[in-house]
Amino acid sequence: MIEFAQRLHSVKEYYFSTKLKEVRQLIKNGKPIINMGIGSPDLNPPKAVLNALNESLTSENAHKYQSYQGLPEFRDAITSFYEHHYNVLLNSETEVLPLMGSKEGILHISMALLNEGDGVLIPNPGYPTYTSVTKLVGASPIFYDLIEENNYQPNFKKLEQLDLLKVKIMWVNYPHMPTGTKGTDTTFKQLIDFGKKHNILIVNDNPYSFILNNTPKSILAYEGAKDVALELNSLSKTFNMAGWRVGMLLGNKNFINEILKVKTQMDSGMFYSIQKGAIAALETPRSWIINQNKIYDERKKLIQKLALKLNCSFSDDTTGLFVWAKLPDEIESADIFINELLYDKHIFIAPGHIFGSKGEKYIRFSLCVDTTKIKEAINRI
Repeated sequence: MIEFAQRLHSVKEYYFSTKLKEVRQLIKNGKPIINMGIGSPDLNPPKAVLNALNESLTSENAHKYQSYQGLPEFRDAITSFYEHHYNVLLNSETEVLPLMGSKEGILHISMALLNEGDGVLIPNPGYPTYTSVTKLVGASPIFYDLIEENNYQPNFKKLEQLDLLKVKIMWVNYPHMPTGTKGTDTTFKQLIDFGKKHNILIVNDNPYSFILNNTPKSILAYEGAKDVALELNSLSKTFNMAGWRVGMLLGNKNFINEILKVKTQMDSGMFYSIQKGAIAALETPRSWIINQNKIYDERKKLIQKLALKLNCSFSDDTTGLFVWAKLPDEIESADIFINELLYDKHIFIAPGHIFGSKGEKYIRFSLCVDTTKIKEAINRI
């Protein structure tokens, strides 16, 4: 029998990949499932984006191999977007690398930086891919706790107590998923100082900065950031383009050049017409984002009503596509709670423990559900 690589022993299939198979089977069996588990935007991209995609399909360049670094005009659009919205100046030739979704960037960065046995600081709770990619490349995840009592900001005193000798990367994600907490000016400054002190690359994963948030921030806006920090961003959430797989990596050209060595082995450039659509997205007026947030705000208020019906508590001062809610004390198992909702009420919500041990007593609701379905879920409870 052919044996598979030992690295697969360290990871399991992604939770949503397996759980959504179960959900799809229930739907196939005729169950009226309301899916509040996954943050896949259900709204459309701006019309200009779709028009740009369609109009570019007949271009003589549309179906050829594309540059690994993207169209020059796409990189220019990214730098203009960052200057306008984040007050960050970037060189489009050397400090911008388009990605086929920011998720692939996590792998590219890890492959470029990490050797077997190197350490990686990962938020708990946090995006599960940070952990799985770390294990796949043979590095060691080192979790740092983000707790409600500290407003889900890193505790730098505890970080300093860790053995940091082999740590090379620290994953940061503000606005934070799954909790929706914004990063503070103090946090970003401390992260940069921490990275410089210990020679650790700080990577801020920043796809949620415009969702229900009037003050988007980039770690690259802070003094000294380019010496020690990179930022991942994406069009998936802001512009409802999750299936397009358009992301970007930004920062110091020396980091970008090394990561490009990995990327060029993995793909042959982003589809031309997708890049043209992405340019139109980046040029979208802020008024469009404001109107999107009105929709999400209405949904968030209804989701909070649902959470209260389930006797859960939550913070109202959050951003992003989710409501992070604490289960009542009498609930001993989030999985049992989730499955009872799924099979008895036909409502799917994500358990918090899939984001780390510090999510054990929490659940996560997605705002990617229209108000009619949210009201139906409330009625079912």
